[in-house]
Amino acid sequence: MNRPTANLPRLLLWSAAALAAGCSRLAPTGEAPPAATVTGETVSYPAGAPQLAYLPVQPAVARTLAVAHLTGRLYLDDDHTVRVFTPVAGQVTAVHADVGAEVEAGAPLAEINSPDYDQARADARSAEATLAAADKAFAREQDLLQHGAAAAKDVEAAEAAYRAASAERDRADGRLRLYGGDPAGNQAIYTLRSPLKGTVAERSINPGQEVRADQMLANATNLFAPLFVISDLDRLWLQVDAAEADLGSLQAGLAVRIHSDAYPGEVFGGKLTNIAPELDPTTRAVRVRGVVDNPGHRLKAEMYVSVDVVRDEAKVAGAGVEVPARAAFRIDPQDYVFVQLAPGKFERRAVTLGPEQDGRVPVLAGVRAGEPVVAEGALLLEAVLQPAD
Repeated sequence: MNRPTANLPRLLLWSAAALAAGCSRLAPTGEAPPAATVTGETVSYPAGAPQLAYLPVQPAVARTLAVAHLTGRLYLDDDHTVRVFTPVAGQVTAVHADVGAEVEAGAPLAEINSPDYDQARADARSAEATLAAADKAFAREQDLLQHGAAAAKDVEAAEAAYRAASAERDRADGRLRLYGGDPAGNQAIYTLRSPLKGTVAERSINPGQEVRADQMLANATNLFAPLFVISDLDRLWLQVDAAEADLGSLQAGLAVRIHSDAYPGEVFGGKLTNIAPELDPTTRAVRVRGVVDNPGHRLKAEMYVSVDVVRDEAKVAGAGVEVPARAAFRIDPQDYVFVQLAPGKFERRAVTLGPEQDGRVPVLAGVRAGEPVVAEGALLLEAVLQPAD
């Protein structure tokens, strides 16, 4: 980490000059800015001193250790993704959904002129007619038996025929409903519908195309590709190939922070859900899966992202705090920050620092969580505290 070094005379002279010049601009004409009071390691300014405008403070934040900057890949959440094939053969007559379209469960995706569907409708109508005839024959035989004009065996045969017709009607209706048809409806064209609410992620169907129910078994990519891929994009799956050395810090349920080059400075939240039981024998990496919240569907499947896996806070009692990297400076061999004790009163404090990351530096000792730390201008205070240096 390249922290400011406060043992360079030129730098400190410039800092003191900058502080004096800046303060003189802020002070009323003809009035000198109020002088600082130095007591040991403490620099104090009176309330309203213009120097305070150059000394913004930020509270030190409790640190959570992270396995930082692992590389991950986003892909569709298979728990909320369906690949749609057609259950009937026929010719596509219309397509109602394109890639990127939001669809509800049951929404029409395409229409197919299908002999299979026509046959299912015909079987259902035929079975309904046969059942109606068998019902009438059964009722007639029962009436004749009551008047002594029919034998019991004829009634039993009529009842058996009625039950068989009822079973056939149920079978034909069940097949038609499997295709999404209504036995009581008059729909002549098969409608392929979405089984869930989501976004059309892929489409490989066009009007005039011939489709088959068994095309998913074909041995050609252009044939076994699903006609539609529908996915709920509110969450995506994350795959991380973690090094063997990181396994001790990984477990299901840990929070993750996702950083994408597409959205600099933004963080997307998620968590780990699964760790593979074995390492890849070639890369010696272990595959770790997680889920990532995707508000506004801004993250896209197949994006590469940087991943911070946040360790359980119960395990990081000694992790210290984080402060802006500019808050720290070094007078070899010691690192320091200035902590605000009260408005306008700042104490130089020796600290133990960790490696800088993303503009922030961990303070492992010397500062407690919540203490206000001078985020910028620490060298200006050091120039006032130790002008002889």
